[in-house]
Amino acid sequence: MNEREAAIASFHHHGTGVEVKGFDKLYDVVISHDDIVPDRRIVVLRLASPRADSKCRGLIAKSIADNSPRLDSTVAMTCHRSSPSSAAAPILPPIVISLMAPFRSFFTAPVWEHVLVLVTGMVLAPGKRTVSAVLRVMGLGETRDFALYHYVLSRARCSSRGIARMLLTMILDRFLPTGPVVIGIDDTIERRWGRKIAARGIYRDPVRSSHGHFVKTSGLRWLSLMAMVPVPWTQRRWAMPFLTILAPSERYHIAHRRRHKKLTDFARQAILQVRRWVPKRKIVVVADSSFAALDLIAAIRRHVCLVTRLRLDANLFTPAPKRRPGQRGRTAKKGRPLPKLSKVLEKKTTRWTRLSMPYWYGDERCILEIATGTAIWYHSGLPPVPVRWVLVRDPTGVRDPQAFLCTDLDATPVEILGWFVHRWSIETTFQESRAHLGVETQRQWSDLAIARTTPALFGLFSLVTLWAADPKIIGSLSTRSAAWYQKREPSFSDAIAAVRRLFWSAPILSMSRHDPDGVEIPAALWERLTEALCYAA
Repeated sequence: MNEREAAIASFHHHGTGVEVKGFDKLYDVVISHDDIVPDRRIVVLRLASPRADSKCRGLIAKSIADNSPRLDSTVAMTCHRSSPSSAAAPILPPIVISLMAPFRSFFTAPVWEHVLVLVTGMVLAPGKRTVSAVLRVMGLGETRDFALYHYVLSRARCSSRGIARMLLTMILDRFLPTGPVVIGIDDTIERRWGRKIAARGIYRDPVRSSHGHFVKTSGLRWLSLMAMVPVPWTQRRWAMPFLTILAPSERYHIAHRRRHKKLTDFARQAILQVRRWVPKRKIVVVADSSFAALDLIAAIRRHVCLVTRLRLDANLFTPAPKRRPGQRGRTAKKGRPLPKLSKVLEKKTTRWTRLSMPYWYGDERCILEIATGTAIWYHSGLPPVPVRWVLVRDPTGVRDPQAFLCTDLDATPVEILGWFVHRWSIETTFQESRAHLGVETQRQWSDLAIARTTPALFGLFSLVTLWAADPKIIGSLSTRSAAWYQKREPSFSDAIAAVRRLFWSAPILSMSRHDPDGVEIPAALWERLTEALCYAA
């Protein structure tokens, strides 16, 4: 028994009059209903009401010593004043608390209970992912403190960067503990309208536009980073979002008198942040042609390996010759110019190597012809970048020829093409998030709520996938098939269905001995299920 416990144990023997209800070793405090502090070394907590069923809630900290420990948000969640929303605790599935435990330290104590309700409701709610829909599916449609749940998104303090880092760590620990980390980066447009949405802009709609048809839309532009990792129930890699950043337009920055940051500037900061989070593993960043910018490549090529598309008319040169002794003038940045890749494509002397890819943009197997080499990519006013280029053509002529670049000169063409093909799963993640997690259906208009809701929904895609891989849930993961359609592998809709099945199962369900096929469902749970089905669309 240490010094503090010995002092507490002597309270009753010395007749201090303090009615000690307990000692919490985690918080190092004495729990009492009285107001007497016999020892300056001890922090006594007085219960707000002398009810016997109170569980350390509504405590008022009274400290005599100036250096007494403050009950902050990370360790003293149960010592904060309770609210009427604490009645929501019984409706939370017990497994949610254990699944969300790694993120506990990134939220303040009064907010944590509301966060659990919102996350559970976002998984269970069909249709729109508004706070109102979440409260209804959780059976809190009549709660009077509904505004507190809105404040979680618009006012509450949390560590968004810490959440993103923890999510990335969980993804890698579960699905990719060793080997290179392949990170996909891409932007998407969340179609939103409204005068109060300050960051809204007019962008090209990549879904509705084509090569010969240009469609503009009003919305928010998001830059998302995803870890492309293998999952145990499928042969292909899934793109798991862990960091999503709002990238406003130039008009927004001018209106708010801020320095404009291009999409590549946001990408550079995000990639270097990931490098700091994962310092000991090789990182391969896969991006589309929007990120094939010399200033971006020059800033990150010493830290990560970047794979992206390359223009067929890019200016490629041989490496700069070494500086001669006594040579005057500036050091050369490049050597002699090389033929354009479009010319290499037409040359009959080009040596092509036939390559069989296991899959190529939806096809199970694809035969390609490739040519590769190293060069210096240079443009006037920008730093030169050494790259390995890979030129790809289809011998059947069905697909258009393409060119790719990689900042790792030692990478093989098979590795480069394999890394880039994984990028297609990013588009699948965007589609699944809109279809099953309600992206673009939220209705927040405050700046902070907008900056939090969409990244949370994208991050929920990764959380649901992690939970589906949990040993308690993966056993119930199965494909939804029909007589007219047989699925070969489970998709995200099957993963979220398995998680929902566990969340909906109440621990108080009971079976009758006389009728083993019958299950007694609590009335409150039955009402929630009925309302969710009736208002599903």
